[in-house]
Amino acid sequence: MEAMLVDCVHNSLRHFVYKNAIFMCERLCAEFPSEVNLQLLATSYLQNNQAYSAYHLLKGTQMAQSRYLFALSCFQMDLLNEAESALCPVNEPGAEIPNGASGHYLLGLIYKYTDRRKNAAQQFKQSLTIDPLLWAAYEELCILGAAEEATAVFGETAALSIQKQYMQQLSTSLGLNTYNEERNSTSTKNTSSEDYSPRQSKHTQNHGLKDISGNFHSHGLNGGVSNMSFYNTPSPVAAQLSGIAPPPLFRNFQPAVANPNSLITDNSPKSTVNSTLQAPRRKFVDEGKLRKISGRLFSDSGPRRSSRLSADSGANTNSSAATVSGNMSNASKYLGGSKLSSLALRSVTLRKGHSWANENIDEGVRGEPFDDSRPNTASTTGSMASNDAKFCDQEDETMLTAGTAMSAQRITIGVSEILSLLRILGEGCRLSYMYRCQEALDMYMKLPHKHYNTGWVLSQVGKAYFELIDYLEAEKAFRLARQASPYCLEGMDIYSTVLYHLKEDMKLSYLAQELISTDRLAPQSWCAMGNCYSLQKDHETALKNFLRAVQLNPRFAYAHTLCGHEYTTLEDFENGMKSYQNALRVDTRHYNAWYGLGMIYLRQEKLEFSEHHFKMAFLINPSSSVIMSYLGTALHALQRSEEALEIMEQAIVADRKNPHPMYQKANILVCLERLDEALEVLEELKEYAPSESSVYALMGRIYKRRNMHDKAMLHFGLALDMKPPATDVAAIKAAMEKLHVPDEIDESP
Repeated sequence: MEAMLVDCVHNSLRHFVYKNAIFMCERLCAEFPSEVNLQLLATSYLQNNQAYSAYHLLKGTQMAQSRYLFALSCFQMDLLNEAESALCPVNEPGAEIPNGASGHYLLGLIYKYTDRRKNAAQQFKQSLTIDPLLWAAYEELCILGAAEEATAVFGETAALSIQKQYMQQLSTSLGLNTYNEERNSTSTKNTSSEDYSPRQSKHTQNHGLKDISGNFHSHGLNGGVSNMSFYNTPSPVAAQLSGIAPPPLFRNFQPAVANPNSLITDNSPKSTVNSTLQAPRRKFVDEGKLRKISGRLFSDSGPRRSSRLSADSGANTNSSAATVSGNMSNASKYLGGSKLSSLALRSVTLRKGHSWANENIDEGVRGEPFDDSRPNTASTTGSMASNDAKFCDQEDETMLTAGTAMSAQRITIGVSEILSLLRILGEGCRLSYMYRCQEALDMYMKLPHKHYNTGWVLSQVGKAYFELIDYLEAEKAFRLARQASPYCLEGMDIYSTVLYHLKEDMKLSYLAQELISTDRLAPQSWCAMGNCYSLQKDHETALKNFLRAVQLNPRFAYAHTLCGHEYTTLEDFENGMKSYQNALRVDTRHYNAWYGLGMIYLRQEKLEFSEHHFKMAFLINPSSSVIMSYLGTALHALQRSEEALEIMEQAIVADRKNPHPMYQKANILVCLERLDEALEVLEELKEYAPSESSVYALMGRIYKRRNMHDKAMLHFGLALDMKPPATDVAAIKAAMEKLHVPDEIDESP
């Protein structure tokens, strides 16, 4: 009963019927209370998103797997201290982390969210050492900025580790097969040594059925899925070949042993049943050799082995049965008289359209002594069978060795292919999180087309273009990602921001509606909706959508940052700072939050704080021209104009399409009275930003200082024609009115 319930729960979990899994597992725990069964129930709860149920169920348990499941439930409930205590008990400082690589990965996440980045990196590295294919751990290292080069992580050491794991599995599998074959061979010889009379056969069958039934009811099906063959329907082929009627249910599990009491000596149903079950299924790899041997064994008996047994399955059944009955009349002493032979023929399986009746007949004959009524033939054939069996065993060893070599070669090739792929993906991911975006794009281009054109890779490509402020290419990549995986929301929050910067309000609105209809509980969906409202200047509604994203996933750093942007736009600087700080608690390398805090301090004229936060953002993302330009602005406000000019030069080189650093450089040059250089910069800037009113307004100011009033009036007029913001309009008109007033008088209080 216990094994049946366990099997039912596993089947329900495998088919995602969680309600049934929980119900049946509750019955299991009520009938057979044990911590192992509690683990299964907790697993069912966790998969049904009931972490709180698993938490209360496993609280106080001590087994390693229980501690892992309890820690997982605590992590999902944001009880990080309890989760850490479960994985690393205080009273057992040297205790091993449960569940190997997965346990270290979970502990790494706990350290990450409790701001212990070095400890987190150690745990992620440890999990990769145990399991080099745990990609999630490497991605977390990339996020932390602590990842080694992918060639080192997914190199020879990783290959040897993976090969070792799979070779151990292979050797274990081969060892089990060899062990089962030896048991089956011994069982075959022992069970065939007794010459059963019909009366003895009937007595043993009835007694064996009683014992198996009793064993089944008293001990349960501890063998798990393998014991479900209790309910197999007996094959009618066996009745035709052995000359006896089809057996009743369970009959194919009669003990084919001389002593019927041997069933009682072993209480394991697996050993009781499998010892007779596995004999007829011996050595699948030996089909060709068995055919050769069986040909030699029956070379003197002519028509005894009818070729029609292995002929087309569509042949006439009655004719075949008659032929078998005639040709096997003498061999019935060897096959029909032994229950092992009837068991073998009843458990015939068909593979690829071929019958295994021939092979099973040969197996039954090869392991049995012949009837004493024909001593000469029996001794001769038995000797041949013994010699051929030894020859077959030698060939078995050769084939197993060859099979092992083939499997090892396949493992080596497979590991090499997987790791070569992970090296490209890993290095691209590492470069992306280091914001070396062009290098990351070049790395992703090395991928095969079938991998490049997947949702995850295209999203990473879109993010790289977004960081390079190439919004058109980013939009193209994200659009392809949507086509490749329309159900995947990875990177869709960034896609919505790309459309926001491109002012594609129709596309952004459509994307937001699509994401909401796909998954209303995903933070990416509500970020897209918030960006849609923000583009429409409805900042309060946008803020509500961003707060909804935060509510759905408090560990989604970008949602906190978007909240901060909206608060800043609404000039609610206090809540804006809180949102940015919350983002940094989730991810200390989220440079957008550092940048947002720097902008707030800059607007509040807290210049030292502004410089600090811009520098923090710059250290994380040293290739962002936007961060560099605002850092230069803060330095210029601190009267450190030469440093500001240097950083502005770097920003211009980083992205010549970004007009802001060039404009700020011109501004700094004007303040330094280097007017000619400033005009040169602005003339170049007009090519990149021909519709930027502030460029023409600054040029008007420069011409005014040089007393070139006509050119100043022209540029002030051009600036007004470009419909600048209301505040800029007022400043430009004031400058035009005071065109002939000297700057010294104009700037005096």
